[in-house]
Amino acid sequence: PLFTTMIAATTAMILQRRPTFLGSILPMLIAISSSSYSIPIVHCYAPLPLRIGRPTYITTLRSSSSAAVDVDYANSPPSSSPLHDTATEVRPKSVFSPAAQWHKDRRRQMIQKYGDKIGPLERDSSSHALALSLLFLSNASLFALAVLSGSLHPTRVALLALFPGSIFSLWTLQILHDLLHGSLLKKRQQKFLGIKRKKMQDSLLFWGSMPSAFGYYLYLRYGHLTHHKALGDPQSASLKKLFDSDQKDFEDGDVLFVAHRMKLQGEVGPRFTIGGKEIIMSISKTGFNAWKDGHPIRNALAFATSFMYERFMLIVNDLVVAITGRNYFFPNKPQQFHDECAKYCRCAVVVRGGLWAMAGWKSMLFLYLSETLWSIPPHPACAMFVTNHGSNIDPDKGDCTPSSSTYAGKWYSLLTLGTNYHCEHHDFPTIPLHRLGELRKIAPEFYPEGSRDNVFRIMRKTFAKPDFYACMDANIQ
Repeated sequence: PLFTTMIAATTAMILQRRPTFLGSILPMLIAISSSSYSIPIVHCYAPLPLRIGRPTYITTLRSSSSAAVDVDYANSPPSSSPLHDTATEVRPKSVFSPAAQWHKDRRRQMIQKYGDKIGPLERDSSSHALALSLLFLSNASLFALAVLSGSLHPTRVALLALFPGSIFSLWTLQILHDLLHGSLLKKRQQKFLGIKRKKMQDSLLFWGSMPSAFGYYLYLRYGHLTHHKALGDPQSASLKKLFDSDQKDFEDGDVLFVAHRMKLQGEVGPRFTIGGKEIIMSISKTGFNAWKDGHPIRNALAFATSFMYERFMLIVNDLVVAITGRNYFFPNKPQQFHDECAKYCRCAVVVRGGLWAMAGWKSMLFLYLSETLWSIPPHPACAMFVTNHGSNIDPDKGDCTPSSSTYAGKWYSLLTLGTNYHCEHHDFPTIPLHRLGELRKIAPEFYPEGSRDNVFRIMRKTFAKPDFYACMDANIQ
């Protein structure tokens, strides 16, 4: 009854566009979580494209700057001058990787042609009332279902996590992702409930990531915005680089996921010195080494095993960080990184401890499965997760395409809350989740037609033979 009432009340709020529960409890949460740090929000003109089809092109346009360089996109509108031939142009010291520049150039072309329609989507649209209500629905449902799981058989807990738990968890990630890009709260409004925009965004990201088993906060906080600039950059996108880095932000946080299922250039990490001997301890690389071309079922099992085992170890690591105040997998990062990791882990562990006290270990099993099952086969959402940054070759132009979307109908877009429009998102990161699908109608020549993608066929093809990450090496077959 509690769960049904909660859904009905939240649905009424969405339909009537009334303020959510935030007005009553959020100020208290903000007071608890307030600190000196802030989340960098990207109000950007999305990264634009180059043609990534040839070896000389890849080499010529490879970024020579750190992906962690801060760029004020909002004050750098696209040039009104005609586009150069990016296949032959040399751009030294670019802060964008070739794949990110591919998106940047696409955006410029679309703005030049359809700026009167796309401009308002970037400047004014937000997912404010819809997304805040759905964030409340998702997190409240995850909490209620975690408590309910304490009285269920583990098999039923797994089924409950498969649906609707995994959907609520994916929605939480997507809504917080919208928040990070500045497209959740109303873009022209600087205060909400008397609270400054930046402080509101920081607190929503922090507390909106709970309840969780391992959560999405640290990835979003440190790894996603740089992903938009360093996507597929072989200089940044290596496991050793990420684990050895002394930068606060990850050079490309998505590498931590794709290492389980895609080819990467560069050395492997993390590395530890034990007894004077350097030891490589990479769960993702170990799982990926078990793949064999032409064996999709074997490869899918290897991916699921390594991915879920690593997620379990993240739960253990959160306890270590909460106790010691340090994340030992990233020894060279500045103290601010470790302090923020410790703060989040301590709060998250308190919430998890409360759930354990109310419902036992099965509450944690439910959250763990909810956060992992949508990422692995045969879950339908897995199709868009494992193919969003491959190395597909355009059959007409012969160019490598570093990003792709999954078009499997309206119900699929609802299931994934617009996460399936991944190429559109990299073209225009500040367009909110519920408006991304409009880009196909506005600029149809830039996106594939139809909505008949077969998600199971996509997964089978993906796991039959792995791609390089985001056209990282478009010349290797």
